[in-house]
Amino acid sequence: MCLALPARVIERSADDQLLIDLGGIRKSVSGALTPEAQPGDYVIVHVGHAIGTVDAEEAERTLALFAELAASQAAEDQA
Repeated sequence: MCLALPARVIERSADDQLLIDLGGIRKSVSGALTPEAQPGDYVIVHVGHAIGTVDAEEAERTLALFAELAASQAAEDQA
């Protein structure tokens, strides 16, 4: 299964690397495919590459759904 997640850009370096925040985890990914992405923007991350930008409202809605799924799975695992 392939999964791409929205993440907030923290920093963009001169070599097209993006430091992103994904639920409190910071990671460096390639920003070569998203030259428009700047700190504060949301990007879609897939296997180490930012493959597109997404508006903040949509990103936050998607992240909330993932959090809901994780909570549901955790509750199911405890049952």
